[in-house]
Amino acid sequence: MVFSSLLFLFLFLPLCLVVYYLSPSRTAKNIVLTFFSLVFYAWGEPIWVSLLLFSALIDYANGLFIEHFRGKAIAKLGLYSTFAINLGLLASFKYADFIVENVNIATGLSFSKPGLLLPIGISFYTFQTISYTIDVWKGEVKAQRSFLNFLLFVSCFHQLVAGPIVRYSHMAAEIENRVFHLHDFSEGVNRFCQGLFKKVFIANVAGEICLQFMGKEPAQLSQAGSWLGLVMFSLQIYFDFSGYSDMAIGLGKMFGFYYHENFKYPYTSRSVTDFWRRWHISLGTFFRDYVYIPLGGNRHHAVRNIFIVWALTGLWHGASWNFVIWGLYFGVLLFMEKAFMLELLSRLPRSLQHIYALFFIVVGWAIFYFTDMNALVAYLKVMFGLTPVEVSSYEVEATLWGNIYWMVLTVILCTPLMNNAFKHIQMRVSDQLSGVLMAVINLLLLGTCAVLLVGQSYNPFIYFRF
Repeated sequence: MVFSSLLFLFLFLPLCLVVYYLSPSRTAKNIVLTFFSLVFYAWGEPIWVSLLLFSALIDYANGLFIEHFRGKAIAKLGLYSTFAINLGLLASFKYADFIVENVNIATGLSFSKPGLLLPIGISFYTFQTISYTIDVWKGEVKAQRSFLNFLLFVSCFHQLVAGPIVRYSHMAAEIENRVFHLHDFSEGVNRFCQGLFKKVFIANVAGEICLQFMGKEPAQLSQAGSWLGLVMFSLQIYFDFSGYSDMAIGLGKMFGFYYHENFKYPYTSRSVTDFWRRWHISLGTFFRDYVYIPLGGNRHHAVRNIFIVWALTGLWHGASWNFVIWGLYFGVLLFMEKAFMLELLSRLPRSLQHIYALFFIVVGWAIFYFTDMNALVAYLKVMFGLTPVEVSSYEVEATLWGNIYWMVLTVILCTPLMNNAFKHIQMRVSDQLSGVLMAVINLLLLGTCAVLLVGQSYNPFIYFRF
């Protein structure tokens, strides 16, 4: 089940909210939310609920084990168990085919690929449960005594299948004690509707235009068409994932949880370093806190640590060499900026800094898009004029002019301009009028999305496959 579906919008979510708020106690509310979360996950892949439950049970037990034997050498067994089991499951389901394929290439053997299906969201909930056990080991959080409460943390449908990556410390207080605030619920509805609009009206449309160009053989494209297709993919992946994160944060507020921001207008960045402070923030902070700093951070072997983290960041996104190359591509850029380029960039006009950042970010999305390296090279050759094709075409011009107003709106939504304008208006009117205004806007956004969803067959969530 996905947030941007009529089933979720008009059946699952209203039913969940009604049953949840009719529940008489915090424990009852936790049971209801956990039950609906498991149904949400099982709707698409019922068999893999067992894997989620197994992972939750292992890390729940390991947290209690570590806390019981705190200060003793045996406590490390809980930490090692978490690493071995969770990373073993992730490697088995996500990377087994990739490993076998590369072993066959390197050795000339012909082992059969396991061909296991990838459980939705395994990369997200695996990182969440690992971070919990590490934080218990470090003494930063107390082990959760109630398995129901721990299962709620792991399975909560708001962020279960595509993030943001939520740490136990972010939810611990609300799991034990949540207080209903109408203002927070209202803000949650606003945020959810905004995210839904970004997903349905922007990401889905950008994805269709992207396929119109990137779905062709590179030799059939014009140079402008190759750039247009890639820019559309850049917009699709941003509005798809940030829209999902907005919906997750909004849903959290509706139920009394306060998740951290996952995107902060990354396409307004003036450097690649700045971009990665704004993009998928929960993943970046995870690798910083649980990989980069333990390896030595900036203090010991900083260059090595940067490249290890970015190779792992790429590999986390998918079991293919293009993702590793994509991660290392940004690792090189970040290293160069850290070494000397940020100082040089600071001397340039802001407009040139934005152009520099956007150029390398967009080119990076080409590496991300193509899992076939030959297709990637062919596409890049067309983009940079190394393959003799037309500079532009009628198809490009027709697409641009046919979607000009949509594109203007999309560019505006990449910046905080619209959000700042709404805040300015809200500050100048009464609370009652502001509430009515937002209610009207939400109804318009929800109605627009519902109409589009009835007619759209293209409605994927890109990050579901990670």
